[in-house]
Amino acid sequence: MMTADKLRQYRQSIDNIDAALVYLLAERFKVTQAVGQYKAENALPAADPTREDAQIARLRTLAVEADLDPDFTEKFLRFIIDEVIRHHTQIKSDLG
Repeated sequence: MMTADKLRQYRQSIDNIDAALVYLLAERFKVTQAVGQYKAENALPAADPTREDAQIARLRTLAVEADLDPDFTEKFLRFIIDEVIRHHTQIKSDLG
């Protein structure tokens, strides 16, 4: 049976990992905002399906290596990519 202290320790670890994920996502979005700015200034499309497909394939492989469900990983990455494309489209629209 799990003690309350053990459960608290697990939850603290989860909280720490969640915090790290938030900060990593923030850093990722800072970089993708710069990419969006570059794309807008150089009349490049917001989406890059070839790059997206390559990233998904690469991260599916990493997921398998990490013993993580690759389908979940793809869904998670697709959510992030869709948000990045939305940001890039907005940046392009803001520049006129």
